[in-house]
Amino acid sequence: MKRELSGGCGIALLAFAALMIIVGIVAVFDMRAEGDCGDGALGLLVFVAILSPFIYWGYVMLYKFLRPGEPVRITKRMKQYGVAALLALVIFALWAALTSKPAPEAPAPITEIAQEPKESKDSVVITEVLEGDPYQELDELIGLESVKEEVHTIANFAKIQQQRKAQGLKVPKMSFHLVFTGSPGTGKTTVARIVARIYKDLGILKSGHTVETDRSGLVAEYVGQTATKTNAVIDSALNGVLFIDEAYALVPQDARSDYGQEAISTLLKRMEDDRDKLVVIIAGYPDEMKRFIDSNPGLQSRFTRYINFPDYTEQELFDIFKLYLNKNQYTMTDDAAQLLKDNLDYVVAHKTKNFGNARYVRNIFERAVEQQANRLSAQRSISDDELSVLTKVDIENAFKARK
Repeated sequence: MKRELSGGCGIALLAFAALMIIVGIVAVFDMRAEGDCGDGALGLLVFVAILSPFIYWGYVMLYKFLRPGEPVRITKRMKQYGVAALLALVIFALWAALTSKPAPEAPAPITEIAQEPKESKDSVVITEVLEGDPYQELDELIGLESVKEEVHTIANFAKIQQQRKAQGLKVPKMSFHLVFTGSPGTGKTTVARIVARIYKDLGILKSGHTVETDRSGLVAEYVGQTATKTNAVIDSALNGVLFIDEAYALVPQDARSDYGQEAISTLLKRMEDDRDKLVVIIAGYPDEMKRFIDSNPGLQSRFTRYINFPDYTEQELFDIFKLYLNKNQYTMTDDAAQLLKDNLDYVVAHKTKNFGNARYVRNIFERAVEQQANRLSAQRSISDDELSVLTKVDIENAFKARK
């Protein structure tokens, strides 16, 4: 006669199933509260729900293995317990899957270096290390003579200290973090990219890429998220230069409580922890940057070298316009060039604090090209020369459109 296994096993299984349901419900609500309830967690619950009722069948097989000569059969009540447990767990798993929401994605470190500077929605730009001689590119920049001298001084100092170190001589500690002060469009971002490549050439940095950002790339909207966001940007800048434009915006002048302070605290800690593989360059207007640095003793101790970027002169702005012409295969007539000079003279003489310098010239160039397109589109036939020439009318209309 076959031996019937006790219904107590089924009761134990049902109790186990009920415990799994309670633990699962608590786990799902806890994960939702933390924002971590995703497809992986629900998949695990479904997996457990399907396997749980078969624990008893495993018990039966183990019983047969341990007592091979003793026949055994499953009681009807035990089968009912198993089916009830299976249905209960499957229903719970379906409920959890249907009522759950995708987990929000945390900010991830930016690890890919773009072929060209590429802006993301959070104003974070990564620029790869370009080929070529960074010292030559620095010297070929229009104007900025005092800036070039400062950068060469830093490079020369670093070279000599490396030679002293190689000879076993003492080397004074030097901070390679920089503060760039000046108006918009004076070449601060361009020089920051060149400095990163020079630092790589000197062995100060391994990569020499540049990560460019501002307040929006570092500060989040809610409490506790700014540190994560700032750390992600810093991670992407390791072995390169982190360039923070308009850094003073991290400490608004009229804000008593602001998440920018959290970004600054995170930045200062990482500058210390990763001092051998992170260089930070901050930039902005002179007065605002002084207020920003003076707002925090940690900033004062880490940023000790300032480089001022002067506004471009009328002639330098004219040369920058000609540079845009050459790069884009355009020329301009003599009377157009004279009108451009006259207008730039007037603009520089009446400029305000927010004058865009090279950005202003680039905008005029783009407007002039648009005006040329409008003028040529009205002609029935267009010669090859006309496609490449900007006239006095184009320049005049460009300044009118800019106002």
